[in-house]
Amino acid sequence: MTAVEQEKQTHAGKHVPQGRQHYHDTLRTLSQASVDQHFDAFKDIAWDSPELAVRDGDERFILGDADEVGRHPWYKSLPQERQIEIGMYRYAQIAKVGRQFEQLLIGGVMQRLIWMEDDNPEFRYATHEVTEETHHTQMFQEGVNRVCPGVAGAPTAFKLLIPVLSAAGGFFPEAFFVGILAGEEPIDHLQKAVMRAGGSHPLIDRIMQIHIAEEARHIGFAHQYLEHHVPELGPIRKQLLAVLYPVIMRWLCDVIMVPSKRARRDMGIPDDVAKEIWWSSADSRKTLRDMFSDVRMLADELGLRNPVTKLIWKAMRIDGRPARFRGQPSAASH
Repeated sequence: MTAVEQEKQTHAGKHVPQGRQHYHDTLRTLSQASVDQHFDAFKDIAWDSPELAVRDGDERFILGDADEVGRHPWYKSLPQERQIEIGMYRYAQIAKVGRQFEQLLIGGVMQRLIWMEDDNPEFRYATHEVTEETHHTQMFQEGVNRVCPGVAGAPTAFKLLIPVLSAAGGFFPEAFFVGILAGEEPIDHLQKAVMRAGGSHPLIDRIMQIHIAEEARHIGFAHQYLEHHVPELGPIRKQLLAVLYPVIMRWLCDVIMVPSKRARRDMGIPDDVAKEIWWSSADSRKTLRDMFSDVRMLADELGLRNPVTKLIWKAMRIDGRPARFRGQPSAASH
């Protein structure tokens, strides 16, 4: 008998509404998937293999068009040596911010689990996810240490707010899970774009492969959590969530995707170029909108996009058509 079957048998005889039963079954499936396929940062990456060695002057660190910096004419006009230096910094900087975001996620999920009742299958899956995220923090930091130690991380304001944001996992978990999607969707979008375009240095590719594989479960859980719990909210909390949803999405997207002032200075990105990349040019505005087609679909399914809140989505510049299905290619959603 599998662990999933055993857990179902434990709940036999209890009356569980059909929608909740489906949700619980999904959680048990996700939990079993975490048991059957998971990664260890220091077992599944051959850090010291010659193939993954990091060397100065390696052309594979040159950013491609899948990256916002890499496709800008300013970057393309630079000498190759400088492109490599910026590429190494850029990959390490994204990894460091990703590590800090994962630490926020871990803290907030643990705040939620403190209050969780017994027999709730969310506890098991959420602790599986926290375990995986802990490995991700190790993986990201080891990558930073080898590629470009000393890079700038997330903006100072974000780091100072992490204790408050983590606490939201306990007192307003629905808003916290919106924040989880706000951080995970953009970095997943970027990593998939890089891999579809042929990848980069083998070490960066291996880190992204692992992260993409496990983030699929994490993003799926956040969607399922919101689909299950948002309908249970009272009208005031639901309307508050509807207002906060696009604001959280845009703010945390900028934390993840836009390098801090120090990072931009370290990479030598001029202010006017930075403004074009994030997000004043037509191309960059489309990139920004494309990142959120899945969460627009989710917001519509949850009844969180109405004529009033759609104005907020537009003000955040992340409005547009929702995806028809999760993971729909960007070109097909516009």
